[in-house]
Amino acid sequence: MNIVVVESPAKAKTINKYLGPGYEVLASFGHIRDLPAKDGSVDPDHNFRMIWEVDERAQKRINDIARAVKGADKLILATDPDREGEAISWHVLEVLKEKKALKDQAIERVVFNAITKQAVSEAMKNPRKIDHALVDAYLARRALDYLVGFTLSPVLWRKLPGARSAGRVQSVALRLVCDRELEIEKFVPREYWSLVATLATPRNESFEARLVGADGQKITRLDIGTGKEAEDFKRALESAAFTVASVEAKPARRNPPPPFTTSTMQQEASRKLGFAPAHTMRVAQRLYEGIDIGGETVGLITYMRTDGIDMAEEAIAGIRAMIGKNYGRDYVPDAPRRYQNKSKNAQEAHEAVRPTDASRTPREVARALDPDQAKLYELIWNRAVASQMQSAELERTTVDIVAKVAGRNLELRATGQVIKFDGFLTLYQEGQDDDAEDEDSKRLPAMAQGEPLRKEAISATQHFTEPPPRFTEASLVKRMEELGIGRPSTYASILGVLKDRGYTRLDKKRLIPEDKGRLVVGFLESFFQKYVEYDFTASLEEQLDKVSNNELEWHALLRDFWDDFIAAVGEIKDLRITQVLDALNELLGPHVFPKREDGGDPRQCPNCGEGQLSLKVGRFGAFVGCSRYPECNFTRQLTPGANGGDTGTKLLGKDPVTGEDVTLRGGRFGPYVQLGEGNKETKEKPKRSGLPKGMAPDDVDLQVALGLLSLPRDVGKDPESGEMIIAGIGRFGSYVKLGKTYANLEPGDDVLTIGLNRAVTLIAEKKANPGKTRRFGADPGRSLGDHPDKGGPIIVKNGRYGAYVSHDGVNATLPSDKTPDTVTLEEAVALIDARIAAGGGKKKKAAPKAAKAEAADKPAKAKKAKAAPVAKKPAAEKTPAKKAAAKKAAAKKTTARKASSKAAAAKSRSKTAGQTAADKPEGAPAGGKRKAAN
Repeated sequence: MNIVVVESPAKAKTINKYLGPGYEVLASFGHIRDLPAKDGSVDPDHNFRMIWEVDERAQKRINDIARAVKGADKLILATDPDREGEAISWHVLEVLKEKKALKDQAIERVVFNAITKQAVSEAMKNPRKIDHALVDAYLARRALDYLVGFTLSPVLWRKLPGARSAGRVQSVALRLVCDRELEIEKFVPREYWSLVATLATPRNESFEARLVGADGQKITRLDIGTGKEAEDFKRALESAAFTVASVEAKPARRNPPPPFTTSTMQQEASRKLGFAPAHTMRVAQRLYEGIDIGGETVGLITYMRTDGIDMAEEAIAGIRAMIGKNYGRDYVPDAPRRYQNKSKNAQEAHEAVRPTDASRTPREVARALDPDQAKLYELIWNRAVASQMQSAELERTTVDIVAKVAGRNLELRATGQVIKFDGFLTLYQEGQDDDAEDEDSKRLPAMAQGEPLRKEAISATQHFTEPPPRFTEASLVKRMEELGIGRPSTYASILGVLKDRGYTRLDKKRLIPEDKGRLVVGFLESFFQKYVEYDFTASLEEQLDKVSNNELEWHALLRDFWDDFIAAVGEIKDLRITQVLDALNELLGPHVFPKREDGGDPRQCPNCGEGQLSLKVGRFGAFVGCSRYPECNFTRQLTPGANGGDTGTKLLGKDPVTGEDVTLRGGRFGPYVQLGEGNKETKEKPKRSGLPKGMAPDDVDLQVALGLLSLPRDVGKDPESGEMIIAGIGRFGSYVKLGKTYANLEPGDDVLTIGLNRAVTLIAEKKANPGKTRRFGADPGRSLGDHPDKGGPIIVKNGRYGAYVSHDGVNATLPSDKTPDTVTLEEAVALIDARIAAGGGKKKKAAPKAAKAEAADKPAKAKKAKAAPVAKKPAAEKTPAKKAAAKKAAAKKTTARKASSKAAAAKSRSKTAGQTAADKPEGAPAGGKRKAAN
């Protein structure tokens, strides 16, 4: 028997069918071990020794593999054909050696770029050994990420409260987003005007021409800067005579783009399909691992983590034959197209992403795929086929026109483009970002030199220059690739980390940096500038590539990096937080303290008028406060006008009862309303109320503010108990309360207007389901169908933290691009499997209380047994029985004090561990099918 090890169960299932009897294919579910998330897992003082730990969730899988291997003739490691795949094979082999599961078995490493019967069979005939250069590159990258994450992140936690983590690549990607935002904020619009004439030929064919020159001087886009200049040109053109000066038609060719790499696939899927990069990779993984088509499981595309753009000879031949058959011989070039890969990273330079068999057209396979799989397969198929099609033949026409008036010569130009032969454009045209200019492809009418033209209209249009657009996920991936930051397999995970950490958010497909993200970048640019430099990060990537090519020893790379890095960290350790805040005040000044409309000092406190605004840090992160605190308690969020509110204090009116001002303010925790200013002498604070979730500051008027300030309010008496039901706003949002029972309001409920009947219903439901929150409503869910392998229904539900799918006690959150209405059974199965692989199985039942108590008592009992004998004392008044009772009581008190002390220490340790887990730096291990290299 031959044992074959792959990563995923889906891949194992497909390959098992291809190999048949004599082979058993087992899945490792990705990485089986990683560096423990604690200091010392990488030891620079001992030549970067790495301590690996088998994930307890992977123990059963590795034990199954070990048992199978002990009775096998051969172990075949068939993980993915990239650095991560090589590392997984190495880990499996190392663990099996530690378990002494290997004796005389032959060990082979096989790779295939596509999961088809032919590709798998061919790979089995050509085994090799594990490529230790690729493993070394993995070890170097993993150690670097760990050392940066676990060294830099604690510095952030201490010096910049509220910051979550920093990482070698994630922080540089974040800097790209923040730098673009800073460009936008500093941008000053510039006015300019365009002059366009609508003209007609003698045959009454209309077209448009743009003013490009005057009196021998060229006019560029921004040269006409005022309305007066534009009006002068317009008057001149209104009375001018127009004549064709020259007509030039030039043939042009447009060549097809190469087939997809990982990066270009993510970019096009984002532009054309609206897929997030992470979703694109999930869908591509399913297409690669195999889809059941007509009773046969076949991989539809080649390996999707690559920066190679070449294709196998047999694939090119198959595509060219298909083009000739389906589109005609005119669409097939005389010679096959060859694409040169610019990447020096040989370990990633596999074949491009292409269909495994071009004869499987998108229309034929669509019925076996879910909608997203069908869309992505069609995109990949179209791109690969188009890359081998004939070039498009175009004709670009330029017409220069002279307008003569009162001794002046004004020059205009009209351009047009005609497609003479569509070539590859019949099948595929590259998408563009929203900010990219679309190419003008309109046709111009036939004209001849010297021909007079008739004026139909002259328009002068005002424009303003616009700032550079924010990055989309596609354009950020493209920019990272251009700079050499990260690698194909890491882009999706980097974007995911930035969103998960709360450093960026997506708004209308654009990436916007959050305040905490800008603070982290500002801190790193101020004190660790070298390590967020684009060139430095790209250079480090090139060195890692040299390791993978066996050109550089990985320990030497780590030593060069670590010596400088740890010295930089050492310089920051004694830095005071005030010094950090001063540096951030300077760097982020335009963002945090924008110019005032009245021209005053942007940092002057709007409340007291005397203090200076400055960044402050608290338990929950950074905010802006007055330097005269506590005399002046003005605070606001970092971003002026956050949540659509005013940057300072907005007077809404006066309270009709007290006559005090009612104001809307921006605080560090968001906008709130306030009554009066309190009493400074008695230190009595003013009454305040936060805004309910979903209420915008612009929606708050005096009446709403007074309603919020009156909270909590009486709703009415409960019909059964006669007790008053109260409505209010608490830490966890709006609620209704009866006695000690709290029930959160649901979307659509208004804390200011909720009535008695609705309140009674919410409280009754809360009492009936005390363990369930009604904050978002209890959702019974919808069945997607039974699990194909394990049986039992898979349910999709809306939960407190978003939508999720559930099967047999295992819950998996839906990705952001899926909803309960669009998720399919197949996608749900993949999510459930990934969740199990990440250790998200059923929770273990808690130990019975009695057993816990018994365990807790053991140390105390042991100490009691070893206690020194008590010296004899003269007989006391108490009887022996009373003495024994007193001793027992004293012992109990001592035990209780010790237990209390231990519990407090354990609670403290638990709290610290909880914070560390929540704020796990980039170098920490993460669950999931594959770990991102960055």
